[in-house]
Amino acid sequence: MIGQTISHYKILEKLGEGGMGVVYKAQDLNLDRLVALKFLPPEYTRDPDAKQRFIHEAKAASALDHPNICTIHEVDETPDGQLFIAMAFYEGETLQQKISGKGEVTSPLRMDDAISYALQIAEGLQAAHKKGITHRDIKSSNIMVTQEGQVKIMDFGLAKTTGATMLTKSGATVGTVPYMSPEQARREKVDHRTDIWSLGVVLYEMIAGRLPFQSAYSEAIVYSIMNEEPPPLTSVRSDVPMELERIVKKCLEKNSADRYQHTGEMIVDLRKAGQRPSVQVIAPKKKVKLVWIAAPIVLAVLVGLYFLLPFKAETINRKSIAVLPLKNLSDNKEDEYFSDGMTEDIITQISKIPGLKVISQTSVMRYKGTDKSLRTIGKELDVGRDL
Repeated sequence: MIGQTISHYKILEKLGEGGMGVVYKAQDLNLDRLVALKFLPPEYTRDPDAKQRFIHEAKAASALDHPNICTIHEVDETPDGQLFIAMAFYEGETLQQKISGKGEVTSPLRMDDAISYALQIAEGLQAAHKKGITHRDIKSSNIMVTQEGQVKIMDFGLAKTTGATMLTKSGATVGTVPYMSPEQARREKVDHRTDIWSLGVVLYEMIAGRLPFQSAYSEAIVYSIMNEEPPPLTSVRSDVPMELERIVKKCLEKNSADRYQHTGEMIVDLRKAGQRPSVQVIAPKKKVKLVWIAAPIVLAVLVGLYFLLPFKAETINRKSIAVLPLKNLSDNKEDEYFSDGMTEDIITQISKIPGLKVISQTSVMRYKGTDKSLRTIGKELDVGRDL
């Protein structure tokens, strides 16, 4: 088709293809702009269901007006009956290309980039979910990142609008296997929480440089999705913040009722994770500097206390310690995440001491703002230090 003119679009080059279509770069001769044309494969032209699904993609996506969702210009048909969608053309590369190292960024992605991309994807999905649209095929190859770093969610070909008729044949599995939610793999009815699962898979992939569920066989991947837990991100990469580990784990809960129930909840947590001092994001430079100065001092004091203070007699053989949540003494409540970030960093660093049991951040955070004495907290957490 290269060099042909379809309607008022001149085909320039082939960009790629997938199960639901072939995509070409083209010149809009009327408006003098570059566009991407997605054609339904010829072999599907005779399939009414595939044709209807293709039209459904255009309608679903064109109803969404959001900076993180690909802009749809129109849907049209060639004289011989081949459907195509004209959409905005973006200079950039897919997340899959970035993760696999085909672009300037090598695998895995920088932590701040991964959080930024995940946040933008979540914001785009939030807009779709508010309109009752579930994408159902979120994956790294469906996420375009422009040269300016802006995310564009592509391909709503498997989207399901609330109240719309299912456009898949009875019993058919919808989605791409490594990114499928357990309910998709079980061929059950899905809702927006399946997108949250898939976004968790993409976030894991960006951070680890690999998929959470892997195998040479689709059946084995499906089994893992439904029955196994992926390796913790902290075991794959040492600089993963515990908060980010928690976000991914919550996205990948097998039971959809245990996941984030709305993308808005995930957005809040991603923003907090992005504001951590250890993640290079926009934040007041003076405050970040103070945190990095204070954290090593606090850590040194705690380590010193651990080695210098005597153990209680009844716990002489139990080397354990709990780092309680640091208190924000600033008048600005928005600085709360700095104290939480310092607490997390200190716990992470002390955990590296051989032979020392350190109580997890999840366990100690429930004592934030408590009036309980240190001795009482020590007994409840079963630690061998009263600090």
